[in-house]
Amino acid sequence: MGFWKSFFGSAETASIQTRLEADGVPVVSDRADTSTRIFFSTERDIDLYELEELCDAVGWSRRPMRKVRKAIQHSFLVVSMWQQRGVTRRLIGFARATSDHAFNATIWDVVVHPEFQTKGLGKALMRYTIKKLRNEDISNITLFADPHVVNFYRRMGFMPDPEGIKGMFWYPD
Repeated sequence: MGFWKSFFGSAETASIQTRLEADGVPVVSDRADTSTRIFFSTERDIDLYELEELCDAVGWSRRPMRKVRKAIQHSFLVVSMWQQRGVTRRLIGFARATSDHAFNATIWDVVVHPEFQTKGLGKALMRYTIKKLRNEDISNITLFADPHVVNFYRRMGFMPDPEGIKGMFWYPD
């Protein structure tokens, strides 16, 4: 149980303050800028052009929008992270998960805009995503990580092949 406590028991970075609104959605505020708030949403109607801009900002390869739309529609969970200043909203983070709806889920496409990295927001996005999956009684959560972010996920308690199980992949020729 210590693994799950690590996700929900520690505070965010000193410059970030997290609180829960009435509906249980975490809202992250920058203490230095009271006019800005960062919030999470599980709504699926995301502007695909805005998502593409976010992915471009971190250097991801472009993917066909029709496939991105289909992936979002067929995901078990979609989480977006937004910066709001006054009436202006900006997509600054995204993650999604697929699932068998009973035991297993895999987290995909975790992305945080470079301007918002190293502020604890990636960790907050992952904690929120995991909390939502655990609320659905999903007990086995996996993900795939590029080599440069493996340590980020390790610090969050993810481990490679925890029981010596080796993943296998099939790709078309």
